[in-house]
Amino acid sequence: MTRGKFITLEGMDGAGKSTHLEWLPAFIEARGVKVVQTREPGGTPVGEKLREMLLDKSQGLHADTEALLMFAARREHIAKVIEPALRRGTWVLCDRFTDATFAYQSAGSGLAWERIEALERWVHGELQPDLTLYFDVSSEVGKARTSAVREPDRFEREGRSFFDRVREGYLRRAREHPLRMCVINGAQRLEVVRQHVESIVLSHCF
Repeated sequence: MTRGKFITLEGMDGAGKSTHLEWLPAFIEARGVKVVQTREPGGTPVGEKLREMLLDKSQGLHADTEALLMFAARREHIAKVIEPALRRGTWVLCDRFTDATFAYQSAGSGLAWERIEALERWVHGELQPDLTLYFDVSSEVGKARTSAVREPDRFEREGRSFFDRVREGYLRRAREHPLRMCVINGAQRLEVVRQHVESIVLSHCF
């Protein structure tokens, strides 16, 4: 059986990930592929409980604690959801993965890049997405879009400088992994972004 494809969507809140996750599974399934849609942190019962802790506005977690909780949730997610689906030949669409930890916990919160790299090697070794769609927007655009639709969580309440660093973290990862990470201008009109995403998925995965 052919192994499934692992596709992740990345970007700061307000970049457009959720919007494109609404149509992308059907776009792929229309080409005869079964898809599992999931998210990080989360994706499993344990992961969802850890997600609640990580996003709780009342928590003041140390950056080390955040990173360790993220990777604890990720280990469960890989073992219980991602790897089994890929072995069955099912494609996995995931809202964020390890690139987000580099962007938020390292670039954003100041944890050493090398420490995240060590956790990455330990928790998922050679497993990497086949394709990562990174929706790039400025901190101002992301903040404005998020504020317009919901009450911000603990991360979303951070200031502009934090999100500027998060963006730089994502762009650094894109430079380090240019073959799998595609940078998409998320500030463009929705239909333009969708056409770009469709083109990338077709050319990289089919």
